[in-house]
Amino acid sequence: MKITKSEDEWKKILSPEAFSVCRKNGTEAPFSGKYYDNKSDGIYKCICCGAPLFESSTKFDSGTGWPSYYEALEGAVTEIKDMSHGMIRTEVRCSSCDAHLGHLFPDGPEPTGLRYCINSVCLDFEEE
Repeated sequence: MKITKSEDEWKKILSPEAFSVCRKNGTEAPFSGKYYDNKSDGIYKCICCGAPLFESSTKFDSGTGWPSYYEALEGAVTEIKDMSHGMIRTEVRCSSCDAHLGHLFPDGPEPTGLRYCINSVCLDFEEE
């Protein structure tokens, strides 16, 4: 079941930066996010609704300044064609609440060759 809230409800539970990125398709500055250099084992979850998104075992250092993963948990994210800013990209959203998380690129490592480039502010981390 999809989680829906009004803009005011999201503003009450999210920080201004998380609201800007997750609900208004913003982007945090590179190398500024709290999970960029996190190397702990655990699960990355959606900051908006708590849905599990990525396992730490799929995280890698892409050198881009944002946490990067080569695979999302099954059914956790939705991919949408994004033609904003004069580019063609694939936007990544939380399947549970439709929060904007980041973008997907075809330049990641094996075994998938994918790079889910995700804003730290969109994530919460549950250490194992």
